[in-house]
Amino acid sequence: MPNMKNAVKKVKVNIKKNKSNNDYEASMKTAIKNVEKAVASKDKAKAEETLKVAIKKIDKAASKGVVTDNYVARNKSRLANKVNQMN
Repeated sequence: MPNMKNAVKKVKVNIKKNKSNNDYEASMKTAIKNVEKAVASKDKAKAEETLKVAIKKIDKAASKGVVTDNYVARNKSRLANKVNQMN
């Protein structure tokens, strides 16, 4: 355990930020999985709807600094391609 007052506070802040970051990341990954499930079930309307939600969640996680810009670009592109290739 830290002894100094500022170190004790930093530990508390890190715990709070870690919980917040985990929440953003979990909701983003769930949204991505929902798009992939919709694509697998060949439901184009549902896939397009869940894609919009997933893109919002990915962008929100990026704005909070949870994920990198390359991760954002790669996942948005990958999901959009999967939805667009549906018949």
